[in-house]
Amino acid sequence: MSILAKNKPLAALLRSHGATLAQAESLSQDTIEAAVDAGRMVVLANPAHKDVLPTIIGQPARVKVNANIGTSMLVTDVVMELEKAKLAQEAGAHAVMDLSTAGDLAAIREDILAGTPLPLGTVPLYGIAQRHLAGGGDPADFTEEEMLAEIASQAAAGVDFMTLHCGVTRRAVGLVAETGRVTGIVSRGGSILGRYIRRHDAENPFLTRYDDILDICLAHNVTISLGDGMRPGCGADAGDGAQWEEVINLGSLARRARARGVQVMIEGPGHVPLHLVQSQIQGIKRLTDGAPLYVLGPLTTDCAPGYDHIAGAIGGALAAYFGADFLCYLTPAEHLTLPSRQDVRDGVMASLVAAQSAETALGRQWAVSRDRAMSEARAALDWGTMTDLALDPALVRTRRGPHSQEKECAMCGSLCAIRMMTGDNFDCPTKKDGAA
Repeated sequence: MSILAKNKPLAALLRSHGATLAQAESLSQDTIEAAVDAGRMVVLANPAHKDVLPTIIGQPARVKVNANIGTSMLVTDVVMELEKAKLAQEAGAHAVMDLSTAGDLAAIREDILAGTPLPLGTVPLYGIAQRHLAGGGDPADFTEEEMLAEIASQAAAGVDFMTLHCGVTRRAVGLVAETGRVTGIVSRGGSILGRYIRRHDAENPFLTRYDDILDICLAHNVTISLGDGMRPGCGADAGDGAQWEEVINLGSLARRARARGVQVMIEGPGHVPLHLVQSQIQGIKRLTDGAPLYVLGPLTTDCAPGYDHIAGAIGGALAAYFGADFLCYLTPAEHLTLPSRQDVRDGVMASLVAAQSAETALGRQWAVSRDRAMSEARAALDWGTMTDLALDPALVRTRRGPHSQEKECAMCGSLCAIRMMTGDNFDCPTKKDGAA
């Protein structure tokens, strides 16, 4: 089941960029090629995306972070979304997803592709649904040919990975009601397809036409991100029948994709209580044969609106420690509104903290060395090195700014524990001239 033998664009990519990728990931080229060939890693890079930065997803490569951007039907500011893409890149995100549902979606996508070398992901179903709504129709009244045409158009334009909800089935939709879910279907894509299934009394066309989808993605080296349309929308729904029914389907679909030479990753849960994160992540990885796992958080509590980036980072750190490969950020705006520019930055940074925490715990050399170097710089009160090693150097410079001429931080000042114990001599500002 050799992927590289069947995926010519991918094989060519690894020949031309293999050494660079190996150096960036601190892995050998042989290790990367073997993992990609087996489907345990993917390389996000559509040849049609000019100057794209090929990006590996899949441990033991570095854990990556994705930032979602895009317009909504209530807030449509294309300029702001383009700025968010740049901000996400500057903050350290490794990929972006355009989830736009309003405006000229093709033009927005084209501008993002031209504006960032980061791999770009999309949800083609959104473009289909938007056209039907704009024409006064039902978002679930699309045809199979319309679906395939949208996927083909986005692939030709340069989209690097696509969320396709191929694992949503009539049985899974039925289980949502049968098991008494608290929040039902919270995935927009899953909900549209659930509506399609009920409205047309037919199976999911993303599933029935899966072979045609594979043909399109293979030609452009588009990585399929098999969407979690049945993901739990609250902690109480985590691990129910509908979720695991879809995961089982995703495992089968991943095997079919690999057999055709198409790269595939799996999307994972959204809301999972802390004590269930390990079993969820390891269960999904096992059922999908170790395919790269792309998780939204997961959120470990449902009670943190305004702070969901923190709840997501807690779950993300655990998820990455137990095998998740790709962290989709959550921002302080999650469940409330469209993210602002600052929300985007905060979301990226929270996920980077989660990734660093997990990789340090896993004993990854680059993470352990960074933590150690930061500790040594703190012991030496070396603010320049501390700033360089920080996940957010700009924030360190800003917060340190008013006291940048001081050796100590503003918290301790002359009561600096480190300087007291190193034998340093320093002036005490409370000591008056001439005092004993």
